[in-house]
Amino acid sequence: MEKIEEMYKKYANLIKNYIYTITSDTELSEEIMQETFIAAINQVNKFRGECDISVWLCSIAKKVLYKRTKKENQHKSVSIEEIEIVEEKKTEEEYIKNDNKLKLYNALQNLDATTREVIYLRLTGELSFKEIGKILNKSENWTRVTFFRAKQKLNKEDII
Repeated sequence: MEKIEEMYKKYANLIKNYIYTITSDTELSEEIMQETFIAAINQVNKFRGECDISVWLCSIAKKVLYKRTKKENQHKSVSIEEIEIVEEKKTEEEYIKNDNKLKLYNALQNLDATTREVIYLRLTGELSFKEIGKILNKSENWTRVTFFRAKQKLNKEDII
């Protein structure tokens, strides 16, 4: 029981943030995160240790999300209009930083869903290319190339 609590403390925010990057829904992210840990407890004997626990949990979270989405027969995509940027301080530097962030998120919407997911996992989830590849059932090299090409496209548009 102690190991489960440690695992929850260590990875709960990662899972919640990962699901949020897909759904842009805070409440749904919280629910999926909780369901993920319940599923992980029930499937702990299936964990073979071939990847990091965070990768395993993210893949469970993604399956839980898709199962719920399929059940509810809803297909929700991330839309930049749904992302709210809350600013507490209105300094000029923060305004410029947030403006750049908004441009980046707008530009990301022009990428295909898989490429966008790679970018989100790399930047917000801070996962390695190997971990992202395992989550998406792709090779590490494919993940690196996809990320590199997305960066090139964003560079051409003067986003980054």
